[in-house]
Amino acid sequence: MTSLIEESKRYPQEKLAPIKKGAQQLNIGIPKENSTYENRVPLTPKAVGALTANGHRVIIEPGTGESANFSDQEYTEAGANLASGAKEVFKSDMIVKVEFPTTQEIEWMTSRQTIISTVHAEETDIKSRLELLNQKKAIAVGYEFIQDKVGGLPIVRAMSEIAGVSVMSIAAEYMSADKKGVGAILGGITGVPAANVVIIGAGTVTEYAARTAIALGASVKIFDRHLYKLHRLKHILSASVFTSTIDQVALKKALYEADVVIGAVRSEKGQLKKIVSEDLVRGMKKGAVIVDVSIDEGGCFETSYPTNLKKPVFIKHGVIHYCVPNIASRYPRTSTKALSNIFTPILNSIALYGGVDQMIFENVWFMKGVYAYKGFMTNYHLANKFGLRFKDLNLLMAARF
Repeated sequence: MTSLIEESKRYPQEKLAPIKKGAQQLNIGIPKENSTYENRVPLTPKAVGALTANGHRVIIEPGTGESANFSDQEYTEAGANLASGAKEVFKSDMIVKVEFPTTQEIEWMTSRQTIISTVHAEETDIKSRLELLNQKKAIAVGYEFIQDKVGGLPIVRAMSEIAGVSVMSIAAEYMSADKKGVGAILGGITGVPAANVVIIGAGTVTEYAARTAIALGASVKIFDRHLYKLHRLKHILSASVFTSTIDQVALKKALYEADVVIGAVRSEKGQLKKIVSEDLVRGMKKGAVIVDVSIDEGGCFETSYPTNLKKPVFIKHGVIHYCVPNIASRYPRTSTKALSNIFTPILNSIALYGGVDQMIFENVWFMKGVYAYKGFMTNYHLANKFGLRFKDLNLLMAARF
């Protein structure tokens, strides 16, 4: 009896709706992430249900949603098919996952599939995997590059919001004496000064981190290269917060007084320069905490290197470094819901346009997310970084006619 129940879970529990005339049925595969440090899933069962209700086929590897507390049964009840294993999922026309595919996963792929994932250009052997994707003539779309209709980066912003909200609680945890921190609390108490927080960068992470720090009563100083970003942030925060362009004298003084330093700088034109030298880190308080949110792009501290959720910190020059590239993965259920809110309408739009090619052709904001197209690198900065052949995607699209 038990075996029959388990077998029944492999089949969708809802009938697929007919596809609207002129639209295309999508065949979407969602594999389980290989890394034990990645807990996010691109689609919730509810999102899968919205797709299958529109007639699309979704196949999911068993156990994919467990890390985000979504069961296989929830997915099958939403209309998904449960695969026999990862290899079957990677035969789907379109693969949606979080981490950049491994060499093995790319080898499982067939020719001219579409894959949507993060890129994380700082990962090891990324060049060889990009080359392998091109050999498969895949259409590859990167989370980091997908824009919205007004030129924003919706996935980057969503994950940055989560990182920004959580980063101060992470810093507060490692400030405690049992974590070898300075032994202070962020907000201070009556008669005791509040902790000094320095944030480098003036984007989304900083917006949410600063709000949290200010609410806790911390003293906050924000540095950025661009004055217009600082103006925007000061207006949004509506609080008495110190802001400054990155002046080495002012930054040095702030760092030496800091209990917490947050690195939240985004790369410009594919390059992220180190802002805080090792000498500056050496001069910081013993037990101070650095959280380098920019580590997924190489980090903005000379002393930073990537860590993971199991071993998130290391100590250098007496300063605690937290350098986890995927902070949002600490909160996979929230992250998965955020990703689903973005991907569900995108996937339905791809179907309504009649496929990925037409979606790219008619939507510049989506085209920006495509970094590889049928054998060519179409993201200039990635191609330049790894010495790969670049082709303008606009020209490739024009060549279709």
